[in-house]
Amino acid sequence: MTENQRHFTRDARRALREGPAAIARRQRARLAEIVTYARAHSPYFREVYRDLPEEVDDPALLPVTDKKTLMDRFDDWVTDRTVTLEKAQAFVADPTLVGERFEGRYLVATTSGTSGLRGIFLQDERSLAVGNAVGQRARTGLGIGDVIRLLRGAGRTAIVSAPGGHFATVAGAARFRRDHPRLSWLVREFSIHQPLPELAAQLNRYNPSSLTGFSSMLGLLAGEQEAGRLRIHPGMVIAGGEALTAENRARIAGAFHAQVRSAYAATECGFLAYGCAHNWLHVNSDWALLEPVDADLRPVPPGQPSQTVLLSNLANQVQPILRYNLGDNVLVRPDACPCGSPLPAVQVRGRAAEMLAFPTERGEPVGISPMAFGTLLDRVPGIQQFQLVQTAPTALRVRLRSADGADPERVWRTVHDEITQLLTAHKAGHVTLERSEEPPERSPGGKFRRVIPLTTP
Repeated sequence: MTENQRHFTRDARRALREGPAAIARRQRARLAEIVTYARAHSPYFREVYRDLPEEVDDPALLPVTDKKTLMDRFDDWVTDRTVTLEKAQAFVADPTLVGERFEGRYLVATTSGTSGLRGIFLQDERSLAVGNAVGQRARTGLGIGDVIRLLRGAGRTAIVSAPGGHFATVAGAARFRRDHPRLSWLVREFSIHQPLPELAAQLNRYNPSSLTGFSSMLGLLAGEQEAGRLRIHPGMVIAGGEALTAENRARIAGAFHAQVRSAYAATECGFLAYGCAHNWLHVNSDWALLEPVDADLRPVPPGQPSQTVLLSNLANQVQPILRYNLGDNVLVRPDACPCGSPLPAVQVRGRAAEMLAFPTERGEPVGISPMAFGTLLDRVPGIQQFQLVQTAPTALRVRLRSADGADPERVWRTVHDEITQLLTAHKAGHVTLERSEEPPERSPGGKFRRVIPLTTP
């Protein structure tokens, strides 16, 4: 551990002990620091912040940014003037460089581009050190049995993900192995693209003490564990990349007899929040700032779901992320979480870009949240996975994977009836449903989107 990492780790522990007021002080000071740094070293931020006060610790004073704007101004956005988009694109085009230091100093990760635009994001050593420091909070509240199982597995971590790209999880694991070749056995990735029996067999041989993956894939692995084909005993399971439903959480916990913690991260900020035993995500607000806002980017009070959320990463200096429209619907808990954490608690409800919009029979637009479909279909027996794809303004294609032993025809009839009732209740009963022969599909980065709109901005 470097001196920087030790410093950030000590500070992260101290912040929790000192409580909400001390965490808020750190946040304000670090916001002012990163804004000052961005103005001094990024031509883009120097331009858009030119009329701001000399010192800014109130995020409301800052203009909102987004992926398209920043990628369009990539060369002016980065604070290292030797970095260019052309160099970064050439780097990520080479899969053999995953985990290597770009320009000798930065970890590079890309988004999969499911929103229509691929992003290229750099992390400096400071950001990586902060991520490691606050990442230790994920283990808070583990029981003695969980700790014993973590130790019994010698610390081996299995990451079930999509290989073959500069995606954040894969790149981070590859970086660890490059930096610590003698400890490379501690972290291993397993491809989601192989048949489940093969994946289960590989995990059995590795016998991890902790298991990390996309929420939907962990649910499938829970089914393999229940069937006896998977026989591992992790002390902790971390679900990320997708919203963790209460039903899926209960199934994973029951199958593995382990603590299940959710993680909320983005390529733009890999250490956003970690889940507690009460199924709330606690934002590492000493280093990350989340602002829930409505469709007009006005603040949304705690207890009310937002349309989107603005992210400020207070650690990364090479590529400042400040009031960045992340596109997630979140709800901030209005009271203290029963787990006792002093960090703000949120739930992620989905992405604004996944809202399905249909015209009513009179031509008026109506929107239906992906959560409405998820809450409905999660109760249907016999479904292992579902995916809804809007193929036309008034057409939905339904992709289903039935559970072992379930009658696919009966599952489809039930799903058809349930979705029809939901659409009818929203005055969109004329929308046609098509049963697809294709199974549910994942994005190139391995994420599973349960709802795919007709057009994605």
